[in-house]
Amino acid sequence: MKITAIHHTLVRVPFTEDILWGSGRRIGTTRLLCRIETDVGIVGWGETISLIAAVPAVFSDIVAKVGLGYPVADVERLHRHVLGAGYYHHKRAAVMAIAALEMAMWDALGKQADLPLSSLWGGRWRKDVEAAAYLFTKDTKQLKERIGRFLDAGYETFKVKIGFDESSDILLAEASREALGARALRLDVNGAWTPGTAKRQLEKLRGIDPAYVEQPLELDDLAGHALLRQSTPVPIALDESAYTLSDIGNIVRAHAADVVLLDPHEEGGLWQTIKAGAVCEAVGIPVTLHSGAELALSQAAYIHLAASIPNMGLAIDTERAYLGGDISPTPPALVSGRFQVPDAPGLGVEVDEDAVRRYAVDDIVGAYLDSERQNWFPVKPAY
Repeated sequence: MKITAIHHTLVRVPFTEDILWGSGRRIGTTRLLCRIETDVGIVGWGETISLIAAVPAVFSDIVAKVGLGYPVADVERLHRHVLGAGYYHHKRAAVMAIAALEMAMWDALGKQADLPLSSLWGGRWRKDVEAAAYLFTKDTKQLKERIGRFLDAGYETFKVKIGFDESSDILLAEASREALGARALRLDVNGAWTPGTAKRQLEKLRGIDPAYVEQPLELDDLAGHALLRQSTPVPIALDESAYTLSDIGNIVRAHAADVVLLDPHEEGGLWQTIKAGAVCEAVGIPVTLHSGAELALSQAAYIHLAASIPNMGLAIDTERAYLGGDISPTPPALVSGRFQVPDAPGLGVEVDEDAVRRYAVDDIVGAYLDSERQNWFPVKPAY
């Protein structure tokens, strides 16, 4: 089975409310969708995150040109071929662009085999997948109200954005713990702290007992994260530091993380994510998945990954509660804070092409900006 046509569309789905975090204000999710046709008549769909204009540029200029005519099963070869041809575009943009086509290839392979993707990756390790409720606000009263809604919906694991400023970090963490009782609480700093601030804040957070503090330092500072791990009992998780398989190797060698958050769009595909999970499994590091407001295709891919990767037993991040729409009439559903694993072949997602056209855009707006603060931009570390 070979690829005979590759199409892509940039779409933006608005959020039901603005999302606030230390890097600005997010108004929606912009994704690049990929549709492939094959010589046997099977169609495959893929999706990737698209925060910068380099992603669709690399996709159209490199990925689509390399991938046309490729055997659909050659996902590893495609990854290496594109990096060899387009590495100079910037590796982090290249891997995001690869991910859309690679996912579509897997979707087509699963359809050809008449099997869901989790069955192609060693089978299901778990029958359903826990999701973490995600909270974005600097207001402690609003935070508690939103936690209450997620509790009513059956969630047991919660992730709260901090990293706005030094005083609100602790207030948000304390308010979360008060509302959650003993439930799992994750705190995400998004690289806002300096090493000195991190030492002070982690000491203050010890009594709150977070499941982990995510990305306390700037993404390139693996040595700093390793030193933090030696100085605190609070588990350290890395996300922005863990884009590629090479990043995972560097994290492991540096002893820089207790938990690693993976993302198939940032790893360069589903197969690369499985490989990254195996590297972490070999040294006893649990993994989970980062969320960038996935639409139905990527959400289904996440569920298949979490169902089949043995050391991905932690709840996966999800921003589905904030989506104002989707490109599928039947996206993966959350029931009591858990996703059921799709049984249909491939990703198991039906795409509404009218919805794709309705959400189609030509540009990327406001990914790391704030429309209410003119000329503002994030600086990391911030304090």
